[in-house]
Amino acid sequence: MASYLASVLLLAVPALAQNQLYAPCGGTGFSGSTACVSGAVCTYSNAWFSQCLPETATSVSDSSAVADPALAPRAACTALPDTLTFPTNAKLPDPFKFYGGTRVSTKDEWACRQAELSQLIQRYELGTFPGPPDTLTATLSGSSLAINVGANGKTMSFTVTIKKPSGTGPFPAVIAFGGASLPIPAGVATITFNNDDMGAQSGPSSRGTGKFFTLFGSQHSAGSLTAWAWGVSRIIDALEKTPSAGIDTKRIGVTGCSRNGKGAIVAGAFEPRIALTLPQESGSGGSGSWRVSDYIGSATTQTAGQIITEQPWTGRPFDQYVKKVTSLPHDHHFLMGMIAPRGLFIIDNNIAWLGPQSSWVDANAGHKVYEALGVPDNLGYSQIGSHDHCSFPSNQQAQLTAFFNKFLLNQPTTNTAIMVSGTTYDEARWVDWTVPTLT
Repeated sequence: MASYLASVLLLAVPALAQNQLYAPCGGTGFSGSTACVSGAVCTYSNAWFSQCLPETATSVSDSSAVADPALAPRAACTALPDTLTFPTNAKLPDPFKFYGGTRVSTKDEWACRQAELSQLIQRYELGTFPGPPDTLTATLSGSSLAINVGANGKTMSFTVTIKKPSGTGPFPAVIAFGGASLPIPAGVATITFNNDDMGAQSGPSSRGTGKFFTLFGSQHSAGSLTAWAWGVSRIIDALEKTPSAGIDTKRIGVTGCSRNGKGAIVAGAFEPRIALTLPQESGSGGSGSWRVSDYIGSATTQTAGQIITEQPWTGRPFDQYVKKVTSLPHDHHFLMGMIAPRGLFIIDNNIAWLGPQSSWVDANAGHKVYEALGVPDNLGYSQIGSHDHCSFPSNQQAQLTAFFNKFLLNQPTTNTAIMVSGTTYDEARWVDWTVPTLT
């Protein structure tokens, strides 16, 4: 089934042709045609995704969903110009201010601004997130799901492993980068994704290698984080095409720790079908702010300049900004804004190299987007230390359980008002903008 990146499509010229079977036809940020070919009907999946399904399919609209269907835009959005200029800004950029200078005042406008956030992050940091592939097929054999993808006249295949609970599905599931390092609750399946296979991270010289680049070329602008996120979208495509896998694709989470935590938050930002994003100890380039990490300094916290010498996580466009991050038109609270209003729980440690202060500042800024959308508790942050990197402490368990219950286990009234940190937050130092009331 074809997938889509809502925020990219929003900037595209609206399609005039009818959408093919399984193509997207609506959702937050979508501005293309809502018409489907004969024999298919545009079917609501959630607030972020509708698609053309056979006419016999049942339209799903879960009244208990935490998403706000009012966020779906009712007008096309203005595309960003090809050439952009930005002033240097030592503070975190205003997520509610359009490139043209006006501020968001309605939920319709926020959907358009959300598309700008995506475009800015792609252009200046992560590289281009491609659209759906030309072909995709999937074959289930036991617990293995083989996914075959074709694009640009080339093909590649990869496999994920599905571990399901006992009982009758379909089950909610968590896609785990490299395997889960946090406890997955009973009743939730685990899908293990070898993200290194999609985009290598074996030193700077590994840039442009991996199965993503088999399709799009070794000189593609994307870094490995974008390649991984694109692979997650293909996993969800394959699950939608394979009901026998027993996975409820409307209740999908994604997680990873450390470098894989960076991948998890990027996947959550670029794939609107993910209901719950769980980055664990993701540090700079994940939940951390480039500006704050740079301000703290490389002797303590990993900075952008060090990131690009370690791994090709970021895209090619980012290299020219690593010594002048205050020139970036964005920071990683924009990634959090791309996920909003879906579930996001940032799990942190107090390891200085990971920049816990950086992540805490960024989470507070991202939280303001959720406040504007009327769902402040859909973003949570928990920083608890005194444990090894990527080990999950028991005193974070209740917090994690709350997010699983709310977003994957059909308990939408669960209390997820969690903003816990042992570091300070000087809002005046980093934020000079206010939260609008969106109508």
